[in-house]
Amino acid sequence: MQWSLCLLILMGQCCFFTCRLYEYHFIAENKSWYEAQRYCREKNTDLAKVFDMTDMTDMSRLRNSTQNQGEAWIGLNNNTGGNRMWHWSLPGVEYIQNGSSWNLNGRTDNEKPGNCGRKRDKLADASCDYPMWFVCYDEMKKDNKTLYLITTPMNWTQAQSYCRYHHIDLASGLDQVDGGELMMMKKKRDPSSAWVGLFRDSWRWSDGSNFSFRYWDMQLFNDTQSNKTCAMTLLNRSGKWSSDECGKEKPFFCYDDKVILVKENKTWEEALYYCRDKYLDLVSITNLEDQQWVQEKAKNSSTPFVWLGLRYTCTLGFWFWVTDEVVEYKNWDSDGTTDGYDMSAAMESGEKHKWFNKLDNNLFNFFCYKN
Repeated sequence: MQWSLCLLILMGQCCFFTCRLYEYHFIAENKSWYEAQRYCREKNTDLAKVFDMTDMTDMSRLRNSTQNQGEAWIGLNNNTGGNRMWHWSLPGVEYIQNGSSWNLNGRTDNEKPGNCGRKRDKLADASCDYPMWFVCYDEMKKDNKTLYLITTPMNWTQAQSYCRYHHIDLASGLDQVDGGELMMMKKKRDPSSAWVGLFRDSWRWSDGSNFSFRYWDMQLFNDTQSNKTCAMTLLNRSGKWSSDECGKEKPFFCYDDKVILVKENKTWEEALYYCRDKYLDLVSITNLEDQQWVQEKAKNSSTPFVWLGLRYTCTLGFWFWVTDEVVEYKNWDSDGTTDGYDMSAAMESGEKHKWFNKLDNNLFNFFCYKN
């Protein structure tokens, strides 16, 4: 590596765990949903979108700082004409259609079609209100397993709440629901049907992203109310969500996006200079939330890979983020090892958005972090 590049990396902006890829703002002005959307797009990035419960906690802190205990708009709306899309319940797991995993004609006589997914030998849609067994996922392996079959019948929403409280979430993604662990479990217990973390709805985020997290207050929310097509967070009910008529005026949450996808083809070193000259630095990804946030943008790249701020040092034999973040979270296509010189990491713009070792002289788009 050239000494000039070494010095440039060492002199980079250090985040020291303060670099957030996005931040929320609570706006204590009463506006309709569309007025709030216009305000956020003019002054920030857009109305708030939510990835998982961590985001809800951040929004709750903002709410507490203003002592506002009413209702506030978020960036979710149901103006799609009823066009429903499938999602996995577990944040960060993207739904990809796979017809071989489905059998829509395989329902039993007492199963009605619906908007939630259940597993027998194949997947099928079923009415979310029907009580059945369900499968939870937990990332902490106990007795060498991550999936847990719960034999107390519940409807889909109750099953999701149970899994999120006792484990992580309902089993999500074809790797889990079509994998060997679930097949072995079924052989031992053989449930006729079991809920998994698959649901479909017609709600969309204002900025067009595909985040699947939902936090509806099922005591107040009714998805069939066609006149209530804009979502709000209920500040006096632990931040859970319901919907209302979009013309009503409420305070609202905006978000600021700190990540820029630069659609210029540059080497890794050129990208590093560019980000530090015009913004702050190349982007670091330190957790699943960051990965999901960045991979949404990667889909719009004009190159098959997008540079990250992750560099390999042959001298010391390890990877490091140029922002001085600790490399803990990893999303490698392989194990990330390399024997090559002048190697950096790039995220694939499609498929599963894995990270790959790439020679620095490749020409890719890249992600910059901004203040």
